[in-house]
Amino acid sequence: MAKPTTPRAASAKAKAAAPAAAGADHNRPRPETPTDYKASKEELLEFYRQMVLIRRFEEKAGQLYGLGFIGGFCHLYIGQEAVAVGIQSALKPGKDSVITGYRDHGHMLAYGIDPKVIMAELTGREAGISRGKGGSMHMFSVEHKFYGGHGIVGAQVSLGAGLGFAHKYNNDGGVCVAYFGDGAANQGQVYESFNMAELWKLPIIFVIENNQYAMGTSVNRASSEDQLYRRGESFRIPGLQVDGMDVLAVRGATEEALKWVQEGNGPILLEMKTYRYRGHSMSDPAKYRSREEVQAMRDKSDPIEGVKKYLIEAGVSEDEIKVIDQDIRKVVAEAADFAETSPEPELAELYTDVLVEQY
Repeated sequence: MAKPTTPRAASAKAKAAAPAAAGADHNRPRPETPTDYKASKEELLEFYRQMVLIRRFEEKAGQLYGLGFIGGFCHLYIGQEAVAVGIQSALKPGKDSVITGYRDHGHMLAYGIDPKVIMAELTGREAGISRGKGGSMHMFSVEHKFYGGHGIVGAQVSLGAGLGFAHKYNNDGGVCVAYFGDGAANQGQVYESFNMAELWKLPIIFVIENNQYAMGTSVNRASSEDQLYRRGESFRIPGLQVDGMDVLAVRGATEEALKWVQEGNGPILLEMKTYRYRGHSMSDPAKYRSREEVQAMRDKSDPIEGVKKYLIEAGVSEDEIKVIDQDIRKVVAEAADFAETSPEPELAELYTDVLVEQY
């Protein structure tokens, strides 16, 4: 019988991996075990706003997919909002770079990219951030140093190592964050990237968004070592396991990871124990888990409800929170209207952006 899954670390919101092998060098430097980020009232409000924006945006994207406005594949981020918001709130847009897989809408929103151009891309419109040619899975923004959106499982990890190398080569002080899932964590190219990143001490944070089921198989059944934060140990890359449903835990771990990388120690691995409420994609009925399990996660660990509790403790009233909710619904409705009414690309666009003419 498979072991029960949970998005939380066994004994704490965050913990660090110790060297696993007998005789390992226990004296080598390691990052500190993170503590929750001490957010101001204004920061909590911004975390809440961003997380609600992602949630409502993704719900609307699901509706538009059902109506036929979005075609192809569509992977929603509902339930995982605290990961992207907590991590990217600690980054410097335009300096640090981000790369992820095909569940990418939430990461773009968390990086401050206009919801209108993201929704227009989902619907294949000329006004989309990739001019309607990337769709849900292949968004891109050089301006924001957001490098996709990749459909090949695990490919973004090797590309992320390249981004980390570029930061080091250019000596620009930037850090790359490369997101991938528990399913991609079993890809061979991931470990080739780990090896190279540690040998060259690249400024990169590898983030495993462990949402428990990859495409539909429990991590406990698919991985012989299901404590994924330990996966870098054979390459001398330290790991931290974090409650990915708590935005303050995520931000705190990110602060520690950034400190480690920026001090020249090389890469670090963050395992975010999170959970998606929807199926792997819009075509997945998610019959591999019970409705009761999903509802229990919503009731006990929802990241938005969690930050709402922090807001109330900070003295924010229910009425103030409702105003934010109303504003976000308006923003998402406007993004959907913009996408639905924007023109599709001209046929001539089929022949542009095929090759890079010059750098």
